[in-house]
Amino acid sequence: MSALLSVNDLRVRFRAMSRLKAMATRAEDPFIDAVCGVSFDICKGETLGLVGESGSGKSTIARTLMGLVYAQEGSIRFDGQELTGLIGSARKPYRRRMAMMFQDPVGSLSPRLTVRSLLMEPFRIHGITGRDPAAEADRLLKMVGLPVEFGRRYPHQLSGGQARRVGVARALALEPDLIIADEPTAGLDVSVQGEVLNLLSRLQRELGIAILIITHNLNVVRHMTDRMAIMYLGRFVEVGPTDAIFERPRHPYTEALLSANPEADPDAVLDRVEISGEVPSLMMRPSGCEFHTRCRYAQDICGRVFPQPTADGGEDGSHVFKCHFPLPA
Repeated sequence: MSALLSVNDLRVRFRAMSRLKAMATRAEDPFIDAVCGVSFDICKGETLGLVGESGSGKSTIARTLMGLVYAQEGSIRFDGQELTGLIGSARKPYRRRMAMMFQDPVGSLSPRLTVRSLLMEPFRIHGITGRDPAAEADRLLKMVGLPVEFGRRYPHQLSGGQARRVGVARALALEPDLIIADEPTAGLDVSVQGEVLNLLSRLQRELGIAILIITHNLNVVRHMTDRMAIMYLGRFVEVGPTDAIFERPRHPYTEALLSANPEADPDAVLDRVEISGEVPSLMMRPSGCEFHTRCRYAQDICGRVFPQPTADGGEDGSHVFKCHFPLPA
């Protein structure tokens, strides 16, 4: 199956100090690498999960895909079209086909607009003609399981779960091919989280959309995704089918994340793997394998040599990790 979205060697850098301070301190590189050489594909109808600690670069990837942040290097191809370098009106048609759900379900909605106005806004921004925006707003509300009467409400009159449903409806307004969901269950009660995830799963089946889920909630990843990518300091350290990674994690960082995941069975015997130390600063990246300063399996080579990608011994080699001493398969 051909990829809908194909990202290759993506690199995103941010200035870490002003030009004046860089000159005064004689800093050779006054930038930090938020995303370093990331590559992945998403096919139509597929769900990919990005997982990692806060600050690992997950949301930066999302904003770069949407054109809110510019990449310094790499390629972003959407349905065969190269997007890097496209700005303004040249990129607008592709923004219609990629929609983003932001992390804060209420804060991402303008408090000055009613729900109906929020759902009509994408049609006005993109100059969509031949469709009645008010009727489309009502259709979208029904699609996400909300009464049409909710169109008269303002965001502050919605619960977190209702606001998230409005966010889903707004993301679907222009019938996109890809939805980027940044922490889709953040701030929601557990029961409401399940409702939102089931809603996304149903809409994906009905509409055939691809979904990129950005989260630190591994239960969401296991419930929703076909494949997952584990990020650490802006790099992918392990990528593969979700079931394979949950059953046989190969990278020590993945092992630690999975072991920290809450277990529903109260009688289960848990073997927790602790990660020592703090996440290193992006300004002072460790040499070699960047996880070696916190890894219980690290040896001398880990601090000197960056590990190359290794494919698992599966049939398609789709499970890839970067570690000198991977966990046994």
